[in-house]
Amino acid sequence: MQRIFHGPTVVRALFAASLAALLALAAHPAPAADATGKDTLYSLRHDGRARTYLVHLPPAYDRAKSWPVVLVFHGGGGHGEQMASMTGFSGKADREGFIAVYPNGTGRWQNRFLTWNAGNCCAYAYENRVDDVGFVRALIGRLKRDLAVDPRRVYVTGISNGGMMSYRLACELSDLVAAAGPVAGAQNIECRPSRPVSLVVLHGTADLHVRYNGGVPLRMADVRNPRVDRPAPEAVAFWVRHNGGSEKRATQKRGKVAVESYGGCAAGTAVTLYTLHDEGHTWPGGTKWALWADEPSREISATDAIWEFFRAHPRRD
Repeated sequence: MQRIFHGPTVVRALFAASLAALLALAAHPAPAADATGKDTLYSLRHDGRARTYLVHLPPAYDRAKSWPVVLVFHGGGGHGEQMASMTGFSGKADREGFIAVYPNGTGRWQNRFLTWNAGNCCAYAYENRVDDVGFVRALIGRLKRDLAVDPRRVYVTGISNGGMMSYRLACELSDLVAAAGPVAGAQNIECRPSRPVSLVVLHGTADLHVRYNGGVPLRMADVRNPRVDRPAPEAVAFWVRHNGGSEKRATQKRGKVAVESYGGCAAGTAVTLYTLHDEGHTWPGGTKWALWADEPSREISATDAIWEFFRAHPRRD
């Protein structure tokens, strides 16, 4: 049998062709009838890139009615499958009746070290000016086409770099997003939303990677021209002003969790801040999401708190 040896150029071409074939298999025009209860991979092309995302349809899914959809964004270096496992949003979707979607960021490899371009962070996506806002707009359009999505109940959440992306989407896709739930993120962009958006923020005071009160992250302390994050309370104050809410806040204390709620906002929107005292860089109530991240406490379930907020705040205008 004759052996055929391929040079580097041919190998790269074969790899690209194989990858394209795999993505084509994932690019179903619409979820199959047996897709309910599973996390299924799909893809779409945007800005010259093949972008992928997981869709979880609850077992009760029925096209005869419209369904809320929650887009869950992984942290820097993560991926959608990891985010599904860490947060438990798929199980929550099964119990509560909504569609959970886990988009994948971009990186030098197709499924490793993926990030989002959240404005001033992070890594590959930021350095290459990846159009992640455009990707998410296209993704929401695809979901509305393929599934029975309620356009008044489109929500976004995420952790760390994914939390930053959630802030950015609230700012730049306010025509589509009803509410956002950043966890351990920062709103590091100039925000000019076109309409009110509800916001629920969860952030730990002991977070050294995206600091609650802003500043330079621990891991960047010795880097030239480091990223400087804005404080979580500053983002909350911005959204209270933008939504026309009352400066008076209702405060509750539950163990190490302080909850500040701002009402009276336009179009039925609201703003809530969960300050988690002594909590690090975590998805509270979930699992540890990175080797360098902190162990999450059980003081509160971020997944439960975010969904309860989302459910109460559909788009009303």
